[in-house]
Amino acid sequence: MWLAKKLQCNDIKFTLGCALFFTVLNALFIQRSWAIIAPTHLHDLLFAASVPVVLFCGWIIVFSLVNIPFIRKPLLILLTMGCAAATYFMSTYGAVIDQNMIVNVFETNSQEATALVTPQMILWMAVAGLVPSVILALTRIRTGTWWYALLMRFAAILGALLIIILVAAVFYKDYASLFRNNKSIVKMVTPANYVSAVVKYSKMRWFAGDQTLVRMGEDAHKGPLISGQRKKTVLILVVGEASRAANYSLNGYGRETNPELKKHNVINFPQATSCGTETAVSVPCMFSGMTRKKYDADLARHQEGLLDVLGHAGINLLWRDNDGGCKGACNRVPHTDMTQWKLEQFCKDKSCIDDVNLYRLDEVLDGLKQDSVLVIHLMGSHGPAYYNRYPKTFRKFTPTCDTNEIQDCNHQALMNTYDNTILYTDSVVSRTIDALKARQGSMNTALIYLSDHGESLGESGIYLHGTPYMLAPEQQTHIPFMFWLSPDYAKNFGVNEQCLRTRAAKEAVSQDNLFSTVLGMMDIKSSVYQQSLDILSACRS
Repeated sequence: MWLAKKLQCNDIKFTLGCALFFTVLNALFIQRSWAIIAPTHLHDLLFAASVPVVLFCGWIIVFSLVNIPFIRKPLLILLTMGCAAATYFMSTYGAVIDQNMIVNVFETNSQEATALVTPQMILWMAVAGLVPSVILALTRIRTGTWWYALLMRFAAILGALLIIILVAAVFYKDYASLFRNNKSIVKMVTPANYVSAVVKYSKMRWFAGDQTLVRMGEDAHKGPLISGQRKKTVLILVVGEASRAANYSLNGYGRETNPELKKHNVINFPQATSCGTETAVSVPCMFSGMTRKKYDADLARHQEGLLDVLGHAGINLLWRDNDGGCKGACNRVPHTDMTQWKLEQFCKDKSCIDDVNLYRLDEVLDGLKQDSVLVIHLMGSHGPAYYNRYPKTFRKFTPTCDTNEIQDCNHQALMNTYDNTILYTDSVVSRTIDALKARQGSMNTALIYLSDHGESLGESGIYLHGTPYMLAPEQQTHIPFMFWLSPDYAKNFGVNEQCLRTRAAKEAVSQDNLFSTVLGMMDIKSSVYQQSLDILSACRS
């Protein structure tokens, strides 16, 4: 009875209470704004003080409009839970909530999602989401006469607009500068950030109009080099996950994280960048044939890509996956989710180490009857559970961060754990090369390894990946990119390795180059091939 009396209010108090609550939920946005403003003079102090006031007034306008009986409570509970989740990821990992992040949310698999659920997250969701939602559900709202409620809402909206206009009259230039020079800060206002992103994702995913498959490269055919070979030509493309170039000893990192690839004397391109900062962007982008600046995710969803063009030319194809799917890049070619094999020696709790991708690879290679391209999609260094990405035998750098709550780990321990994932990836890629080397007598063999994107490990308070490309730190866009060519492949396809090594040392490349480089390596002739983007073309006689 006492609680029932306490949890009741009239219509306007409910609106004001919601506006105040959602202003408090945006404490991270307010704090970041104050940090950027760094007030030292009276004008700056007043400007900083106006930020929560403007936010509060904005919410008054919004909630005055959506405060509709029967739908207001379910809607506000939904927004509250969403805000709790958004603020957790923003404050914990430094994440930016935008359309690409929502793509990750909708297209992640259960194993990846589970890795993000920690006791700290559960506690946060309970305190910031569940408790306020229960209070909202139990609150009794006395509406009174409809005309009086409308009049009060109109007065509230008018008052809030007046305050915003007065603030704009004094601080317009300050706000314009704040948002123009710090574009990511707008994406910290919740629930506006994730509601806007969900709307954009829904429009792209379910209301995109005609999704008829757009064909490309149907003129593709094998050139005289590959057609004239006595031996089959086999290229393996290994796509890494969350591997940042800065932690590769091949790129000058202080620790020896690439001992095996060093022995293979791979051709390493130290200046390589990704198309995106998340798998859902980078993987379809690099296989699409579109460059990063011209990439259209909407078009890529219903347009053929690299593997389709290879298929048109009669190349045998196979995609092996250990990282939650190919994001559309392999939809029309044979593909295998290796986690579905449930191999106990490699898998636990629906998560597998990357040795699973090498399972029976020898039999696959020995069974090839024609020129082939195999794609191996690694789990690599997928966070935050880095400690689960390698077997115990690769726990070389210690102490390690053996928890999903990486933000609470000592930075050196976190780096140790991440470096162990790179060391393990080095071994997996090296053993793939060994499998190709063993078949040099019967095949022309080659391998490409590159990562889909990089990873942040606490630099500037940012963890994981997915920061909008325009704002992303170098750690998320600078990726490893390397080649291994068997002697017979280099000889029979006229590739001058020394020329390629010389160019690798000074030439900047990106995932834009992958499409035409693979077509060139398989000697595929097509109108969609662009020689200027083929990394090997300048060193091919």
